Amino acid sequence: MNGWQTLLYKEVLRFWKVSFQTVAAPVLTAVLYLMVFGHVLDERVQVHEGVSYTAFLIPGLVMMSVLQNAFANSSSSLIQSKIMGNLVFLLLTPLSHRAWFVAYVGSSMVRGLVVGLGVLVVTSLFAVPGFVAPGWILVFAALGASMLGALGLIAGLWAEKFDQMAAFQNFVIMPMTFLSGVFYSIHSLPPFWQQVSHLNPFFYMIDGFRYGFFGVSDVSPWLSLALVGSAWLVVCGIALHLLRTGYKIRS
Repeated sequence: MNGWQTLLYKEVLRFWKVSFQTVAAPVLTAVLYLMVFGHVLDERVQVHEGVSYTAFLIPGLVMMSVLQNAFANSSSSLIQSKIMGNLVFLLLTPLSHRAWFVAYVGSSMVRGLVVGLGVLVVTSLFAVPGFVAPGWILVFAALGASMLGALGLIAGLWAEKFDQMAAFQNFVIMPMTFLSGVFYSIHSLPPFWQQVSHLNPFFYMIDGFRYGFFGVSDVSPWLSLALVGSAWLVVCGIALHLLRTGYKIRS
């Protein structure tokens, strides 16, 4: 294996060695969400005609798990390496900033997609959501996982201690994820909060992803693809620039 492949393998192995915590635990969390919200609201809420609330909830929970775990993988790896001091061993290698990016974001995509697949398999025991347009499912899952992996890279480079990383996750990632339409359609919100939701790129990821299951969505999947793709380019560009300049890792 060459450099980036070795680093990618190391990063995948890092989370897979503790898969009970990094894979099984998020799957269990998503199932608990489904059991609680599905049991309480299944007979009281119908978002799309002919689609039960439990089935509607499944794609949102899958995508939420993909995003949160992709972000957690790259961000936790970098902050741990910085605090423990073993990041210097990577700095001594002749790896380019592009190799770092591919390895960290690639491993984040693997973790996010593995967790998402696990959530989909287990929650399908409660309701089968259908697969109307599988291509959209794959596109938005890959874009979402890679974008959050790159965002985790940015957060890991910026943070200097675990408290800062926890703040970034609790006050940025978590609110944007939960307020993105995972548990509801934005059409059920007051006009002001509908407008706020349209400013959240996570909403377009989840709405486009859900379109692949049911063939219906709150906005056009092409609009979602354009906006998510633009956000992906911006986030990846920032991450590559920070890696190239050695932001907070070469001083």
